Formats: sequence, structure tokens, C-alpha cells
Amino acid sequence: MKYNKLGKKFLIPLLALLLTFPQAAGAAAESTEQTADSELKVLQEVLDYLDAYNIEGTQRQEFINNAIRGMVYTLDDPYSDYLTPEEMEEFAGSINQEYVGIGVTLRYAKDKLYITGIAEGSPAKSTGLKQGDIITKINGVSVSELEELDLGGQAGTIVRITVKRGTNSLTFPVKRTEFSLRTVTGKLIPSSKIGYISISSFSDTADEEFSKVLNTLESQGMKSLVLDLRDNLGGYVEAAQNIASQFMKSGTLMYTANQSNKLEKVSITGGKDIGMPVIILTNEWTASASEILTGALRDNGIAKVVGAQTYGKARIQNVFQLSDGGYLKMTIERYLTPSKEDFNYVGLAPDIEIDSSPAAQLITGLYQAGLRHMELSGSAYSLKVNGAEINSYIDTIQSGDKVYAPARVLAALTHGSTTWNQAAKKLVVTDQNGKKTGFTLASKSIKMFNDEAYIELHDFQKKFPELKWSYQQGIIHLSY
Repeated sequence: MKYNKLGKKFLIPLLALLLTFPQAAGAAAESTEQTADSELKVLQEVLDYLDAYNIEGTQRQEFINNAIRGMVYTLDDPYSDYLTPEEMEEFAGSINQEYVGIGVTLRYAKDKLYITGIAEGSPAKSTGLKQGDIITKINGVSVSELEELDLGGQAGTIVRITVKRGTNSLTFPVKRTEFSLRTVTGKLIPSSKIGYISISSFSDTADEEFSKVLNTLESQGMKSLVLDLRDNLGGYVEAAQNIASQFMKSGTLMYTANQSNKLEKVSITGGKDIGMPVIILTNEWTASASEILTGALRDNGIAKVVGAQTYGKARIQNVFQLSDGGYLKMTIERYLTPSKEDFNYVGLAPDIEIDSSPAAQLITGLYQAGLRHMELSGSAYSLKVNGAEINSYIDTIQSGDKVYAPARVLAALTHGSTTWNQAAKKLVVTDQNGKKTGFTLASKSIKMFNDEAYIELHDFQKKFPELKWSYQQGIIHLSY
């Protein structure tokens, strides 16, 4: 089953970063009119022959569309493209988090498809679906038999979702509708003055949403901030620039260069200083406008970066509307960070690297922001930190009376790190003071699952007695 399609199909278009949107190309066409007449003559001849003699039934408009795409694809630029009006509408909707569907987020783990979240105001919310429900059938077909999973469709159509909830099997007919997701959410972590803000896309309203959330948290006494840019594939440059101005009065946002290859500084002016420690969370899907903001805050000494290497898209696109109603999305500039780092196809390296574990990245980020007492409650579909729900999860393995939790999560919670000794089949946890503690496969202190190490919690607690834990009905509780 191709479950990756579920999470990525709406994300990939956002890798195109828009400088302006849209813009006509009339001036360029007028300046090259005479040359174009001779160059396009042979294309017209080909179209005439195809119209007169082809037996495959392909339509003229499809020939034209593919000819345009052929020119664009010759650039060997993954971010340039030709879009039909329908594709343009979907593209713009993706950036602005506008969808047709039922309004759920999903995660496939250990052969189960969990509902991890329900969007406010969505059909799923009003119908009665809940976080933690396990989807077993879609329109009567078992999830395990589906080659691809896609809950999208035409607005107004019905999809029947069968879920397992506890010991019950329930079926919900859900009508697909058009709805929008908030691109900026935030909260204050309870029992602390640490704020958490997540930006899922740099939509055309993201800067306004961010300002409102930031002002609310500041009014609640926020003293440090964790800014989550994981899985944010970009959007509008202007939105990123306006958000950067919420962190600094003045400074360099980035450098850009067009065909002339001359670097031009893009500056922040008239902003405001954030006046508090800032931690940015990144992963391999932090891209484009997210990398602009990350690089700007890092290089201006405002933020520390925690997580994984970013995607590596240091290119800017513009969208030009064509006379046939289509759109040309084309790379027009490259950009560098304020320190003039060109990270295209490479990505930005974090200051503190935490790979492949969303929960460990979050824990480390919160600790760097000053959170010293953490109480976690997590499952395959949810995570709460000191009672505040965050979009993440903690997987566990139960074997008899033994419970195993991810080594990276436990190490992050105890402010340590992990290394794997392949020869000895041993996992070593190094605490913040440099003390090393080993757990081995032979002693059954660890298990390996999907190339990730899990440590048995009784054994871990013996060596880290400050850790408290309990496990009930698939939910792990951890505190340190």
C-alpha cells in the first residue's frame, strides 16, 4: 500500500516558492515578437500535420500543453513547470491549506491506520470520528487490500469510514466538503513560560496568523519560544519575510541572484526584537520559505536549530500567466543565507542533530528552550507534554510484562545521546555529564524494529532512577 501518498501528495507542490503571484508575461512576448514568428513556424507545421494525419486521437490542446512541458523539462529544473488552470488552482490551494476531503490526519504504524487528528470545522469532526480511531475499511474495502489510500474526492460525495474504537467496530458515512486548515497554531506549555508555535505552510495569511498567535503567547507571559517548521515545505516569500520581522528590528533576510549572478541583499527593516531565546525545529521536509526563515534567524544570532538536516531548496520561482489560461512556474532566482551559504540540494545543518525521531526532536527543543520538568503521555497516534497536546507520537513495543520505548526518546528525556556499537550489538546512552551506559541485544535490554532501537523500561529505570513511567492500553507515561 502506498501510504506515503497520503501525507505527501499535498506537500510536494509547496516546494515551489513564489516571489509574486501571478504575473503576465506580455512585455517579454512583445520584445521577441519577430524572432518568435520564425521560431514557432516549425511548431505550427507539426501541429498541422498532427491534426491532419495522426490516428491516436490525441487532442490539439494536449499537444500544446506537452510541447510547453517539454521546453520546461529541458531546463532540468525540478521546480519549474507548466500548470493548467485546474492544476494552478490546486497548487494555490495547497499553499493556503485549502482542501476537499473529510479533515483527518493519519498515520500508518504497526499494520494499523490511526486517525492522529481531526480538523476543527471538518466533516470528520461533525460526524463523530475521533483521534485514536483505527480505520479498518474505506467504502467497505479493507485497508489492507487497498493499493493506494486517498480520502479526497469531489465535494458533496460520501465516503464510508469503518473504524475500530476499543472493542467496537463503527461505520461513519462522511460527506466530503471544502475546508481550510489553520497554518499557524500555538500554545504555552503548562507549568512553564515556554511557547510552542507550529507553522505548517507559508500561506497568504500565515504572517497575520503568526502575529496573532505570538501576541497571545506574549500576553500570557512567554519567556522562550520553540518554533516548529518540520514538514513545512514553503509558500510565499513575503509571508516568511513578514514573520522574520517579528523576530528582528533590522537585519539580512537573505541574498538573491538572478541571471546576472550578482548578489542582492534582501533586508529586514522596521521589525521588532523578539527579546527571548528561540529554538527552531527542522527535519528533512523543512524546505524553501522555511529554510529562508531558519537561515535568517540562525545567521542573525536569534535562534538555535534542533532536528535533522533540511530539504535543501535555495531557489525562488515566479508564476507567469499565459495567454491560453495556463501558467508557467519558473525558477528566476537562487538565494543564499545571510552568511552567504548556498545550501541548494544540501540543506541546512542543525546546531543539535536529532534524526528520525519527532518526539526526541521536540523534547530536545523544549529542553533547549528551558523546560526542565517534562511529563509525557504518548501513543502511536498522540503526544502530550505536561498536558499540552502536540502533533507527534511515541511508539512502544510490549512483550509479555516487558515494555520497550524508543532509545532516542529516552535519551532526549534524560538529556543524553545514543550510539550503536555494531560489533558488540550494544546501544550506548551517554548522559549530559559524559557517563556511558550500555544496553545489549543479548540481555534482551533492547529490541530493534524498523532500524530503530527500543530499550526495556525496567532496565532503563535501574540505570536512570530519576525516570518514572507507566504503561496502560497502549499509552506510555514518562516523566523525568
